[in-house]
Amino acid sequence: MTIELKKGVRLTVLPTQKYKTIRMFVRFTAPLDVAQTAKRTLLTSLLETTSFAYPTQTAFSSKLAELYGASFGMNVNKRGNLHQVNAAMSLVNGKYVADTTLLSEAVAFLEQVLFHPNAQGNRFDEKHFTTEKNNLISYMKSVVEDKQALASLALQELYFANDPHQKYPSFGRPEDLTEVTAADLYQTYQAMINEDQIDIFVIGDVEEQAVQSLFEQLPFTDRTSKETAVFYQQPAENVIREKMIREPITQAKLNLAYHTDVYYDQADRIAFMVFNGLFGGFPHSKLFMNVREKASLAYYASSSIDTFRGYLSVQTGIDGQNRDQVFKLIEAQLQSLQQGEVTAEELAQTKAMLKNQYLLSLDNPQALIETAYLNQWVPGSEMTEDTFMQRLENVSIADVKRLAQHVHLQGIFFLDKEAAHE
Repeated sequence: MTIELKKGVRLTVLPTQKYKTIRMFVRFTAPLDVAQTAKRTLLTSLLETTSFAYPTQTAFSSKLAELYGASFGMNVNKRGNLHQVNAAMSLVNGKYVADTTLLSEAVAFLEQVLFHPNAQGNRFDEKHFTTEKNNLISYMKSVVEDKQALASLALQELYFANDPHQKYPSFGRPEDLTEVTAADLYQTYQAMINEDQIDIFVIGDVEEQAVQSLFEQLPFTDRTSKETAVFYQQPAENVIREKMIREPITQAKLNLAYHTDVYYDQADRIAFMVFNGLFGGFPHSKLFMNVREKASLAYYASSSIDTFRGYLSVQTGIDGQNRDQVFKLIEAQLQSLQQGEVTAEELAQTKAMLKNQYLLSLDNPQALIETAYLNQWVPGSEMTEDTFMQRLENVSIADVKRLAQHVHLQGIFFLDKEAAHE
């Protein structure tokens, strides 16, 4: 059941008796804007730790404990041209603890957090704001300590070099927070709560009408619909961008970025998942078997796809002196797929693993929520379990070959130690 509580505010209830818990998920969606991402991330840090009614982290945590150990958290992410602020709350179903008011109390807590933040006079509490701002800046600066994350973000920045909104991480940059004040952030909060598209999901053993009645009481307001194209499309270029960084590391990173023509709303999406599974998505893939296992040239080697930005990336951890050898071997695996060099056994194994992933997702509350969200944002993408399985079964080696021929190298990022491996 999906209903519109207000213009631009949707509630979707997913009744199921699979779980003994209830999960409530609120997503605020806005057009991706590099000037706002860091502030929206900081906003989640403030909202997930205090509110006006629970002005300290101790009071906040104590209330969650009273709700039979309920959990609450917030984060951000981006999908194509969209930036999302997510609030998730999980709690035991009241029928298992003989508490018929538990769900309504949880919704009341959610209302306190989202609509009554720890703020007065159009500005957040200064002490709490300063603490969370400094913590977030420290975190942003520390991300580079994780060399895998550093390489992944650097490759993204290289590939999307001409688009400032796409090339930076979803949580923003530390320099974007330096001058932000408690009053500035309150304006960001007001824009989010009053202007963002809001999608609310409740999944669990619940009555749809009861859930609707609870959320209709929250003070949501109508908002103007923002026509934002979900998919980010970047044309392929003839130039391959390259970048190298040297740091005191023990394991070099060679990451590659590829342009693809496949998006989430296209029929080829399932076949492209099969291609990725064969290329580097699974332990039996060509990258894993031939680069890591047979040639022993990588500590890890894998690929991943982003069907909202037409982007495929390869991640490897290697000995820096083997860079050229590894690069040629990775390209050879792609060329092998472009020539249709796939055995029936490899194809069947990949389909079996994708089928297993899909079936596992049906038991995951958040995965079901994400599917429901995309069904609303990407009309025509919805498919039943039978449809998915049939489309997966129909993928042929010829399909894999055809899609592989539309994958083009666009970026090479190399992180090496400070010795010379030119």
